[in-house]
Amino acid sequence: MPGSKRPSSSSVGAGVGRMFRGMAWGWVAVALILLISIPQAFTYVNPGHVGIVIHKLRGGVDPKPMSAGMHLRNPFTTGIEEYPVYMQTLVLARANTNNSNDEINVNSMEGQPVSMDVSLSFELEPARAPLLYQTFRTDIETIQHSYLKQAIRQALQEVVGSEEIAAILGPKKAQTVMQAQGLLSQRLAPYGFVVKQFTINEIRAPGAVMDAINAKNVMQQQALTAQNELQKNMYQAQGDSIKAAGRAKAILAEAQAQAEANRLLSQSITGTLVQYEMTKRWDGKMPQVSGSAMPMIQLPMQQR
Repeated sequence: MPGSKRPSSSSVGAGVGRMFRGMAWGWVAVALILLISIPQAFTYVNPGHVGIVIHKLRGGVDPKPMSAGMHLRNPFTTGIEEYPVYMQTLVLARANTNNSNDEINVNSMEGQPVSMDVSLSFELEPARAPLLYQTFRTDIETIQHSYLKQAIRQALQEVVGSEEIAAILGPKKAQTVMQAQGLLSQRLAPYGFVVKQFTINEIRAPGAVMDAINAKNVMQQQALTAQNELQKNMYQAQGDSIKAAGRAKAILAEAQAQAEANRLLSQSITGTLVQYEMTKRWDGKMPQVSGSAMPMIQLPMQQR
């Protein structure tokens, strides 16, 4: 058109250069985004764990957990929380340092305070891990020191609160452990916890209570020792009496036998028998005596 100016070749070249430079920077940005997002598109679940898939857009939790291994995901719409499913042990004990005190405090039937160091070994069912996360919305360690600790304290309070403190410290300690483990297994199962073992490692009571229990135990032991000694003496006396009765019977039987033998012997001894026995023993010699008297020996007469 008349009066219009045509763009110079230099200005056209500059515009094309700017366009290509813009496109180049665009590709660089895309490449950077891909480099950043591609690693996040893969997630790795460690062995002995399951992955809880969290849907960011919907705000829900996938009911099916991820198994161990490498998985592809959308990092912009999903998040992953790992839960361990191998056996773990939660130890709750009195702090030896400045750390938090995790001992369990309950009261006995008499209202006496009792503190305990306990341990709980458990596993988590993989299929129930999403429900556990959906219920508590936190990591497993926080759940252990909050919900699990409270469940243990409640179970022990129910068991210990129905028994005397002396029984808990003595003959019923094993029964207390079994009852508490049964309650924990029942109450934790809906959340996927499988209780393997529950242990009471140490029980502590007030000093005055421990002294009274120890004194009672000493008295009971002394009474038991005295009873055992009395019973031993009774058994020994009974044995001696039985032995004495046996000896008396033996002496009586021997005396009776001797008396019967004497009676039979006395009946069998007669004058004729005596003379006969003397004759059997005579050697035919006359006895040597002094004096004029002639000893006479009476010989048995033959019966006609």
